[in-house]
Amino acid sequence: MKRDILDRLQKARAEKRPTALVTDLTDGRQFLQVENSGSGELKLTPAQQAAVAEALAADRSGPLPEAPDLFVHVYNPPLRLLVVGAVHISQALVPMAQIAGYEVVVVDPRKAWANEERFPSVRLVDDWPDEAMRALAPDQRSAVVVLTHDPKLDDPALDIALNSSAFYVGALGSRKTHAKRLERLREAGLGDDALARIHAPIGLAIGAKSPSEVAISIMAEITQVLHRVPPLVRQPQPEAAQ
Repeated sequence: MKRDILDRLQKARAEKRPTALVTDLTDGRQFLQVENSGSGELKLTPAQQAAVAEALAADRSGPLPEAPDLFVHVYNPPLRLLVVGAVHISQALVPMAQIAGYEVVVVDPRKAWANEERFPSVRLVDDWPDEAMRALAPDQRSAVVVLTHDPKLDDPALDIALNSSAFYVGALGSRKTHAKRLERLREAGLGDDALARIHAPIGLAIGAKSPSEVAISIMAEITQVLHRVPPLVRQPQPEAAQ
């Protein structure tokens, strides 16, 4: 590996930017892609560049399709789950996400709810959600869920998340609650394309009722979106689960 590529690779990894290193196994030439830009002595066709982007999105290293002599090594930053609301569902969701390999942050200014006793071994942020979300800067490796049921907390967080590249944005609430939420967010200036990104009612429709079951449905939907699995036809969730 040439020194300039190594330096750029180390810098990108330190900055936690999605990065892929493509090596021609026949002669050692390399191409480094950092997010949406790339360079190197190895020249890729548009189709090969698209395959590298797909490997990054899938978090999958290996030979490029249709070009087995080109090996792509993916260096993605850790997945993150940003949870707004230190509620009962969050208590079940946090350890599930950690087991799945996510770095988890719980945001809630209500210290009676967001404390180490209820959330051991997780980063807690007690800023207001809009301030916290700006600082956390959700990116394409981030999922955001808002669970407080309080518009003063949920709406500002959604505003930031929907203007980010977060791969998943979900919000707790029944269809009636979500319809009112959409009205408020439209009045705040968000357009239909942004609002369509919200997964609500949150979670896969598995008939979840208890907080733990709702957490399972949320983690399942995040996983489905992450891996770009086409959703099944949604069935109405019980109101108790929302």
